[in-house]
Amino acid sequence: MDFEEKIAGEIVLSSKPGATMRKWREIFGISQQELARHLGISASVISDYESGRRKSPGVGMVRKFVRALIEIDERRGGEIIKKFSPTYGEEAILDMRDFPYEVSVEEFMKAAEAKIINGEVEFKRAIYGYTILDSLKAILHYNSFDYLKVYGWSIDRALIFTGVYYGRSPMVAIRAHPLKPSAVVYVQPRKVDELAIKLATLENIPLAVTQLDVKKLKEKLRAL
Repeated sequence: MDFEEKIAGEIVLSSKPGATMRKWREIFGISQQELARHLGISASVISDYESGRRKSPGVGMVRKFVRALIEIDERRGGEIIKKFSPTYGEEAILDMRDFPYEVSVEEFMKAAEAKIINGEVEFKRAIYGYTILDSLKAILHYNSFDYLKVYGWSIDRALIFTGVYYGRSPMVAIRAHPLKPSAVVYVQPRKVDELAIKLATLENIPLAVTQLDVKKLKEKLRAL
């Protein structure tokens, strides 16, 4: 499913299609007036759809609406398209997998040969996948929208960070983002900062360390 189909599908399936249209228009940073000019209609028509005063838009209108968002963004340089593109920022993602079944934290850590370093956390959430990230590239290039990509089909997953020095920045980013992983693993960190441990504990997230290299870690996790 491409980006246009995703937006169109979300609008069509929404119980409040007008509100969903408004959400996407605001994500793209496009005013009602600019969108209306591009579509060749009155701004009041856009307003009526978004407020629910006009009946739900048909498939044809939704298609035109989404195409207008894309075309306006392309004219501006395509920044929003890049943020939501499946390949945008993929250089920070080294590996990603979703499990077709539940894996416990204990099972996952055993496979990763990882040791949990904030043992007071209760491991209530299961793991349904993992993402291995280059921590430096993720921190330098990812914004809040980009972090949505690392969660795949489920937020109940382990985020695994490579290139970690002290582990503070990844946990600060996780603390600031509304979506929280089931577990966090650092690959061969130089040292884990006490703040990282404290933040993981506050978020009730198991924080672990593995001494496996990325290649071996992938092999182990792919065998789960």
